[in-house]
Amino acid sequence: MRRVAVRSVVVAGLLALGAGVPGPAQAWGSEWAGPEADVSYHGRVALSGSQLRVWLVPENDGPAALANATLRVRLSADLADRQQLAEGCARAGLREVVCETGPLPLHGRGRHVGLALELRERVPEVVVQVDTWWNGGATDRNHANDDHVVLALDTGDAYAF
Repeated sequence: MRRVAVRSVVVAGLLALGAGVPGPAQAWGSEWAGPEADVSYHGRVALSGSQLRVWLVPENDGPAALANATLRVRLSADLADRQQLAEGCARAGLREVVCETGPLPLHGRGRHVGLALELRERVPEVVVQVDTWWNGGATDRNHANDDHVVLALDTGDAYAF
C-alpha cells in the first residue's frame, strides 16, 4: 500500500512540473508518435492446385529506419491444418499468416519473404491481402503502398503487386 502511495505522489509531482507533457514550444505528435517510416510491399502470388506461393519484399522509404515490422497475409480461403512456414512467420488464424520483416533501413529493403501455403481444399481463385500488422511503433502517413489486394487464379501464373 505504501509503494502505491509513493508512486502516486511521484507521478503527481512529475505532472505538476510538466515532465513528459509537451509545452507550447513543442509540436503535438512530434515526440509522442515515435519515428515516421513509409513501409511498402512489392511481390507476387501464384495459385496452383491447393498451393499458394507468396513472394514479397518489404521496403522503407523513411524518413526513419525501423528495427522490425510485421506484415500480414490474409486469404479468402482456409489454410490447411499443417503448414511449413518460413523463419520469422507464424499462423495467426484460419486464413492468416504474419511474418516479421527484419530491419528496414532508411530507403532500403527488408528480408525477402517466401511462403508456400497449403490451402484446405482446391479453389478456382483466392484473394490475397498483404498489409502491415505492426509497424514497429512508427507512423506511416502513406498507407496506399502497404495494403495490397491481389486475385490469384488457379493457373500457376504469377500476379504482381
